[in-house]
Amino acid sequence: MVSDLKIMKNTATLLINCPDRKGLVAAIADFLYRHNANIVHADQHQDAENNLFLMRVEWDLNGFGLTPDTFATAFAPIAERFEMQWQLKLSQQRPRVAIMVSHYDHCLVDLLYRHQSGELACDIPLIISNHKDTQRLADFYGIPFHHIEVNKDNKADAEARQFALFDEYNIDLIVLARYMQILSPEFVKRYPQRIINIHHSFLPAFIGARPYHRAFERGVKLIGATSHYVTEVLDEGPIIEQDIMRVSHRDQIDDLIQKGRDLEKVVLSRAVRWHIENRILLYANKTVIFD
Repeated sequence: MVSDLKIMKNTATLLINCPDRKGLVAAIADFLYRHNANIVHADQHQDAENNLFLMRVEWDLNGFGLTPDTFATAFAPIAERFEMQWQLKLSQQRPRVAIMVSHYDHCLVDLLYRHQSGELACDIPLIISNHKDTQRLADFYGIPFHHIEVNKDNKADAEARQFALFDEYNIDLIVLARYMQILSPEFVKRYPQRIINIHHSFLPAFIGARPYHRAFERGVKLIGATSHYVTEVLDEGPIIEQDIMRVSHRDQIDDLIQKGRDLEKVVLSRAVRWHIENRILLYANKTVIFD
């Protein structure tokens, strides 16, 4: 039933980023009212330090007086007047998501289950891995699986094969579900703000490899997980979601890893869902997550 509800939804979402000025909300609301929009959700954020206005407004397309093709022309005068950067997203245009994974399968399992249950309103036509461990899961869910081995000598060729698959399957979003390879600058530049990673620590603490081991050595009392957009600087992209869990001196490294995996899968799934639902706006290496 949940899946059916997702399919039946027929809304448009407008994401706006512009200098903060008086009259913005009134102008947007009046424009939508004049074209017979029934607004179902609206949220906004003002950043006083950067003089920025950010907004997400969603409306029912039933009875709306503009088509996606005519919206841009009709909205242009307002966008120009307020110097807006804007995006229009349609709920019935389901994003196509590729998942990349290595040995550990807990994040992949969680994503695939949530997708099957209808929680993630997207299509997952492709799983890529540098190991064969997770092929059984791809086969179970009926998703094409591609094993592409990666080593220091073939990295460029491996990424070229990955790019070809992303093009073939018309991929909109790439999710690194514990894909334990550093992406090349070319990879990151090719898909800006379209790659979501899960890092197994509460960034900015313990960036890079083996964060649980370093957390154990430091004797931390809290461990965490962070989902973020990938940039060329390792583990420093805009943070989408984080969560933490308390640990104690009794916890050994294996305990930290096990507890951390529970955080990782939940944090990654939230980030992917928010991206799919067009709830994220980026600015100044930050994100605004609209409710």
